[in-house]
Amino acid sequence: MKIAVITSSPHKNGSSNLLASEFIRGAEEKGHSVTLFDAGHSEIKSCIGCDKCRMNGECVHNDDGRKLRDIILSSDMMVLVTPLYYYGFSSQLKAVIDRWYSYTTRLSSKHMKTALIVAAWDSNDWTMTDIEHHYLTLCRYMNFENAGMILGTGCGSPSMTRETEFPEKAYRLGKSL
Repeated sequence: MKIAVITSSPHKNGSSNLLASEFIRGAEEKGHSVTLFDAGHSEIKSCIGCDKCRMNGECVHNDDGRKLRDIILSSDMMVLVTPLYYYGFSSQLKAVIDRWYSYTTRLSSKHMKTALIVAAWDSNDWTMTDIEHHYLTLCRYMNFENAGMILGTGCGSPSMTRETEFPEKAYRLGKSL
């Protein structure tokens, strides 16, 4: 299976990327082909709602979003990786999601497998409620098949994250595909 992993943290060595690395390790050990796209350090302009693309055409922005579109559309699965920012996606990942608009028709017709990996400092029982609902709503709207979620609470720094069960869970998710 071809898997696109989209990281979105501005911290290259942060907790969410640590979890992504463990997922990738498991997926590659299982024999899957993984393409990593670092949205946290790419130029992805925000959708401006101009509707020139009509949900199935070329976006007016000529940036790294076009390369990412091609990666996603040639993949069988997409993994969204984000630090938790105010109980939602990072702005970098949100820009990626908003840019799906220009190829919504093609993307939603793929019935693609997806997964969500999130790292959060907080460990309250409600910490992941909103991002989980947002992700599941995207799955429903875009005809994605949710293959799993790693909702890493108490993962405020890489050293904290390594002490949790979430790196192992991310690895096992990748290995289970």
